[in-house]
Amino acid sequence: MNTMKNTWKIYMLAFISFIVGTSEFVIAGILDKVAASANISVSAAGQLVTVFAIAYAFGPPIIMMALAKMDRRKLLILALSILVLGSVMTVTLSGFIFLMASRVVLALGTGVFVITAITVAPKLAPEGRQAGAVATISTGFSAALVIGVPIGRVLSTAYDWKTIFWGIGIICLLAIFAVARTIPVTEGDTPVPLGKQLALLKKPNILMTLGMTLFVFISYSVVNTFMTPFLSSVMKIGDREISAVLFGLGIASLIGSRFGGFLADRIGTARTLFGSNVLQVLALILLSIISGTVMVSITLLIIWMIAAWSFGSVQNFNAVSLAPEASGIMASLNSSFTQLGFAAGAGIGGIVAGSSSMLAITWVGAASVTIALLIAAISFSPAHTSEKNIATK
Repeated sequence: MNTMKNTWKIYMLAFISFIVGTSEFVIAGILDKVAASANISVSAAGQLVTVFAIAYAFGPPIIMMALAKMDRRKLLILALSILVLGSVMTVTLSGFIFLMASRVVLALGTGVFVITAITVAPKLAPEGRQAGAVATISTGFSAALVIGVPIGRVLSTAYDWKTIFWGIGIICLLAIFAVARTIPVTEGDTPVPLGKQLALLKKPNILMTLGMTLFVFISYSVVNTFMTPFLSSVMKIGDREISAVLFGLGIASLIGSRFGGFLADRIGTARTLFGSNVLQVLALILLSIISGTVMVSITLLIIWMIAAWSFGSVQNFNAVSLAPEASGIMASLNSSFTQLGFAAGAGIGGIVAGSSSMLAITWVGAASVTIALLIAAISFSPAHTSEKNIATK
């Protein structure tokens, strides 16, 4: 019975992770609506993704280190309180500067909640099912792309886009009471010194791996941040069709995550990562050449999304396997570089979309993945692999 109760608690944390994940991802699906209401260009609105990603990359790790000894239940409540504050700021304060500030607050709350939920879930799970508990939280968070973004698009079309953040704020407020009543007191962890985390960055193989992460997610963010204006201006499709495409791309991201792991188990990590990068480059180049054909373009976008998320899921494992004795730190560093990629990509995409054509984002995306592909070619070359093996002995 106790196991059943705890399983329910893990699913509750996963559902809350879905809600807080929506606060991050939904902006890309409603960028044109936000831009119109704030009287700014779509390229300027893209900076809302940049500022969120930068805050997510640097803020939560610092907060987690500062509050490492805090009871995890209190930390979850603190994170949810920050999310309520960020949601209230989003819907009540007017002006682009205040909107940027609200994105920073939401990023801090999202990061702290997800990281804490991932550490709490294994302690709620029965022996031998800890990994599954972590996967449940991660699935809840990534489901925001599949369900949260298209639902957000539908709501922003039917009502005002701020309705989404009213909903997020109210659910987070209710979640505070749910967490306070159901999640047991859980002791904090021993803080890991920042110096120990930064020391890993001195190792060439780790730097190259994180470089791959950075350039792949710069590419992903350049295209994904401006997906809605790309679909409407380049492919000339309407709101209802855009919602359907976003839903399809969300499904593709889940397929990619599962397919990447399946492929890596059969052909190896290196081949899977290299192959996914090749597929991304080809899909983006073809997309820029034949963007006038709607069905072919949507098919290419789905292939690109599957390839990008195949990379993401396998790269997490690849990063952790480079330093098994510091798996938590490596996971955190890879996550930070992912968010830095999101930030840089949204910024670069905004410049490209504002100064060139929306179609140019696919070329920039292809160029960024090509850099990641070159890094992968060096990193996985026989000579470099043998050097890594000697270094680790």
